[in-house]
Amino acid sequence: MRIDLHAHSSVSDGTDTPTGLVAAARAAGLDAVAITDHDSTSGWAEATEAALSLGITLVPGMEVSCRTPEGISVHVLSYLHDPRHEGLLEEITKAKDARLSRAEHMVSLLAEDYPLSWDDVTHHVAPGATVGRPHIADALVAAGIVEDRSEAFATILSSRSRYFVQHYAPEPALAVELVRSAGGVPVFAHPVAEARGRIVGEATYHDMIDAGLAGLEVYHRDNPEARRPFLFELAERNGLFVTGSSDYHGLGKVNRLGENTTSAEVLAEIERQARGAVVVRV
Repeated sequence: MRIDLHAHSSVSDGTDTPTGLVAAARAAGLDAVAITDHDSTSGWAEATEAALSLGITLVPGMEVSCRTPEGISVHVLSYLHDPRHEGLLEEITKAKDARLSRAEHMVSLLAEDYPLSWDDVTHHVAPGATVGRPHIADALVAAGIVEDRSEAFATILSSRSRYFVQHYAPEPALAVELVRSAGGVPVFAHPVAEARGRIVGEATYHDMIDAGLAGLEVYHRDNPEARRPFLFELAERNGLFVTGSSDYHGLGKVNRLGENTTSAEVLAEIERQARGAVVVRV
């Protein structure tokens, strides 16, 4: 089986609708795909309908945005959790509200130096989605200020830029704990992606493991090959499984569906551990 457990739709910062995401996964020859929008499960229903129609397995999920006390960004993939769980909902709602305020502040700073308005940014946001840096990047591209999202994030929107603004996000161990409480299965997304910014030390891994971390996303284009042995050793020592994923965003990134995959055995283990939602199969 070809299984890709990390993909985004227009509900967050992808460019495909949930239906389009599922159709793209089928066209890419995948047997199963996970919808893992940032801090949202709003695409689950549409993606489920598409999966049943197109005959592809769907793994309902979400990517929880987190931050360590030192300010390091961490993403936790949650698979098969209960989307109505109050504790998890409260945290992601708090983070989404903070992200919106952050985006407004960043756009106001950018507007001091570039021909960019809030309306320019919201033009790129799908109905119901939360405005984030990728949408600001799309507006910068449309205005001819940068070539693509990658350039925007490497320069104007990077964490080192004067236009960058922090926002609230739960600590990684709390996110893991809440995902488990919601019956989900938590996986540390692209944990050694140094090109994205600072990465965490071993203490954060152990805090997350103590909170119930289930796996590590090892096979990901942003994890350098030289750092992967550390992840394999950590996984073996602590009884974690490893996954592989594309982190597909449609036209928003160069990542292609199925460029990294997860084994059927690992998907079965995720199902075994889950107590919230279920895998959608025809």
